[in-house]
Amino acid sequence: MRTPFPFSAIVGQDEMKLALLIAAVDPRVGGVMVFGDRGTGKSTAVRALAALLPPIPAARAGFQTADAPPPKGKVPVPFVDLPLGATEDRVVGALDLEAALGRGEKRFEPGLLARANGGFLYIDEINLLEDHIVDLLLDVAASGENLVEREGLSVRHAARFVLIGSGNPEEGELRPQLLDRFGLSVEVRTPKGIPERVEILKRCDAFERDPGGFAEHWGVSEKKTLKRIAKGRDLVGAIEVPEPVLTRAALLCGTVGADGLRGELTLMRAARALAALEGHRTVEATHLDRVAPMALRHRLRRNPLDDSGSNARIERALAELAA
Repeated sequence: MRTPFPFSAIVGQDEMKLALLIAAVDPRVGGVMVFGDRGTGKSTAVRALAALLPPIPAARAGFQTADAPPPKGKVPVPFVDLPLGATEDRVVGALDLEAALGRGEKRFEPGLLARANGGFLYIDEINLLEDHIVDLLLDVAASGENLVEREGLSVRHAARFVLIGSGNPEEGELRPQLLDRFGLSVEVRTPKGIPERVEILKRCDAFERDPGGFAEHWGVSEKKTLKRIAKGRDLVGAIEVPEPVLTRAALLCGTVGADGLRGELTLMRAARALAALEGHRTVEATHLDRVAPMALRHRLRRNPLDDSGSNARIERALAELAA
């Protein structure tokens, strides 16, 4: 089995790493969209996080049906990399043609959504994926189940996964109504500082020369990160969000002009997950402010009279609330 690059060894890209950790603590945040340049560690970070997480009960992973007894034991957290050319049948599942033609059996062949159940579904360059596939993915991710009805088959199965998308805006944009369905949106950029670039080169070289030794070197940091996630998961269900923080979320969304209520809901869930990740028992305004850019920047309408970017508008709104 190939040794994954340690999550803790990724240099920089702090906002992306924080968004992934928040989604790992509370998948109800609704997935993460990562925008940025190619070759900036997007897929490496997602794979590293999935590999870092502890094994989960086999009964909560992969394709599960009510007809079969639940499997026993534990399995690694599923990680599915959805290719751009995937057909709808491959994504949702279809009739098993080999069983149908060879033995005359009408049997369901699970798709990628079933394989991702309990883990992560990663789509690189999601902005180049066909719109109807993206619609389908977002609907299943929101409902947590996949219903397949075709060729006389009717199968409903669990499909609970954290959806992670990535793309380069210069190669095509994602429709706003689809972008809004992602809980968090982060931006990654090619590092500009020479020391940072040199450090990345050193770590990549060390990993390529001795993956096992490199992973062992970062083992202590990985254990600390895993401990934070586990503690956050234990805490997140019991953490209260005080009314003043909820009011601040509503005021912020109103000030920046976010459509609908997904902005407030994501702010609340992400701030609570961040508080849990950091061991707090109550959500504070600072938690809300820290997650605001990643929860709102992709939900802002373009204002033709205001050419400032989304981040600047959110920072300006936070400054107004603080005044």
